[in-house]
Amino acid sequence: MSPRHGLVDLRPLRTSAAFRRIWAGSSLTALGQQVTVVAVLFQVWELTGSPVWTGAIGIAHAVPLVVFGLIGGSLADSVDRRALVRWTTVAQILSALGLAWQAVEGLESLAVVLALVAVQAACGALGLPARRTFASRLLPREQVPAGIALQHLSFQGAMLVGPALAGLVIARWGLTACYLLDAATFVASLYSVIRMPAMPPLGLAHRGGARAIVDGWRLIAARPVLRGSLATDLVATVLAMPIALFPVINEIRFGGDPKTLGLFLSAVAVGGITAGVLSGAITRARRTGVVQLGAATLWGLALAGFGLAEPLWVALSALAVAGAADTVSVISRAATVQLATPDSYRGRVSSVENVIGMAGPHLGNFRGGLVAGVSSASFSLVSGGLLCVLGVLVIAGSNGPLRRFRLADEE
Repeated sequence: MSPRHGLVDLRPLRTSAAFRRIWAGSSLTALGQQVTVVAVLFQVWELTGSPVWTGAIGIAHAVPLVVFGLIGGSLADSVDRRALVRWTTVAQILSALGLAWQAVEGLESLAVVLALVAVQAACGALGLPARRTFASRLLPREQVPAGIALQHLSFQGAMLVGPALAGLVIARWGLTACYLLDAATFVASLYSVIRMPAMPPLGLAHRGGARAIVDGWRLIAARPVLRGSLATDLVATVLAMPIALFPVINEIRFGGDPKTLGLFLSAVAVGGITAGVLSGAITRARRTGVVQLGAATLWGLALAGFGLAEPLWVALSALAVAGAADTVSVISRAATVQLATPDSYRGRVSSVENVIGMAGPHLGNFRGGLVAGVSSASFSLVSGGLLCVLGVLVIAGSNGPLRRFRLADEE
């Protein structure tokens, strides 16, 4: 393999003009959303001065994402996906303009801010499962992992650049400019969706509703590849999520310096972006199930190593490896789930994947804090990492279809 094949695979951007537009629009939207995250956090803190209420922003996001995400999965398998994403994007534009309006008017109402955040999250969740199916419909089968890698890389880039941009915009032009910037990025995304071809679900149509959602869960339970891939993600996040323990480790090993705490988060991001830039070899791999299992194993080992690390450079190196492993796991899991799911079920299965991706890290942080409370932060990290490795090995040993799954396998 030539060195350039190790870099991020750009073929999806050359192959499909529709995917290229969707990727550009989604990248801008991700940037705008990160700006809004910081703006809302800043505004709520200014209004309340309370960490309880800044924490409530997470609830305003999480509850609509879970509830409306499942509904959105059912809708994505019963209506034209382009139309669903188009109208939910329009609603997100209106909610962003609502945030800008309340900032201009100086309402200083916490209830209004949180309500608008929840509305925007709900609209995004309704369209997200349909959005997740775009790569598998717009690209040749062998390029789907590369398309997902490009989407993930742009999201990580937005996570690095967005918060810093938000700080500059707030300082120079205020909160209103942040919210208007978010609305403008949604307009760009809307343009990319309008230019797409119609995208009704393929195969047998259904009428949506609770029964259709249950059918999606049944499909996952009946297909070992889907069941094993989602279980691997759940094991990795629930058993080995380290972020809640960063302040404790920073305090007991590195004197509580806030700069060091920031380096922990940056190390994870740097590892993730590096893996994204060098994702060509991963996205060209044929056995995506094996790649995910290997990446999840490395994630657990790296975090166990972080739990034991004394020198700062060793700790940061371990976190960078964990960030890289997480990126590889996310890309390979998303590709496996999309390609192992019949198109008529992709919306519902994508919604379940999204719920697990949201709930797992929160549960993992809770587990980490709970274990650290009755033992130590180091024990929590090391035991969690090793249990993650054990769990992944059990899944790998008992799930032959996931180990053998290849890009060429039919749905």
